[in-house]
Amino acid sequence: MTQPAAAAPARTVTVRVPAKVNVQLSVGGLRPDGFHGLANVFLAVGLYDSVSATRAEQPRLTVSGPDAALVPQDRTNLAARAARLLAQRHGISPDVHLHIAKDIPVAGGMAGGSADAAGALLACDRLWGLGSTREELLQLCAELGSDVPFSFAGGAALGEGRGEKLTPLEVGGTFHWVFAVAEGGLSTPDVYRECDRLREQHGGSSETHVPAPTADPALLAALRTGDPQALAAAVRNDLQPAALSLRPALAETLTAGLEAGALAALVSGSGPTCAFLVADAASATRTAQTLTASGTCRTARPATGPAPGATVV
Repeated sequence: MTQPAAAAPARTVTVRVPAKVNVQLSVGGLRPDGFHGLANVFLAVGLYDSVSATRAEQPRLTVSGPDAALVPQDRTNLAARAARLLAQRHGISPDVHLHIAKDIPVAGGMAGGSADAAGALLACDRLWGLGSTREELLQLCAELGSDVPFSFAGGAALGEGRGEKLTPLEVGGTFHWVFAVAEGGLSTPDVYRECDRLREQHGGSSETHVPAPTADPALLAALRTGDPQALAAAVRNDLQPAALSLRPALAETLTAGLEAGALAALVSGSGPTCAFLVADAASATRTAQTLTASGTCRTARPATGPAPGATVV
């Protein structure tokens, strides 16, 4: 009796990864390691990048989609670093062609680069047949960057430490958002430096006089009950003044969204994408159309959250 042939190893694995919005981003003082302490409430939303890993004779990275030209396609790319880190841990050569199909805004405060790193880790792990556990991959995510673990996990979570220590959060419904994409990006380190400068200008210090950040119980309750009005009253981003200082025109975008009927408006993460919480799908469509027509942003995209994390497709 002949044995069935073994399945051929996969030649390409594709993983879909979500964008995120910070419904609360509370920034503490500067830590000795150069990072800021955070209470960061993440919500994954349905704008996605796809990362495909294909067997190759040497490492290679390509990118397609909106603003692909703005994405580094060399060893500095976080997805390429993720593949090298995983290969190093297992003593193998990182010979893989990574292709990133971008749909998350680039340098837009929605963790697109972190999402790509999370996607590359999962795609390469499957392609190379390494069988890493979820916990092992999350540990590698944390080594790559503060937002990478959440990009892998998805859903909703509280990120503490520098954002990498995750506690999953319960979400009681679907929240509707509109994201106004700005022309050009903002550097996250630049925004944090401006945050420190503004605090010092107002008599504080980047190391002292800044309260330890904590999650807002009212905001966590709003997520748990799925109440958009309650969530709108609680959203907060400590980096928003710094982003507005570096890009004053964002104030016009925030005003345009509120005038279009959004329940709340805030800069997403370090910006410059602006996030608008709205009541329902119909409101999202109207708000996106109004924002696009306002001339205050390049485009506006509806999306819902929470969304799943890194997923093989």
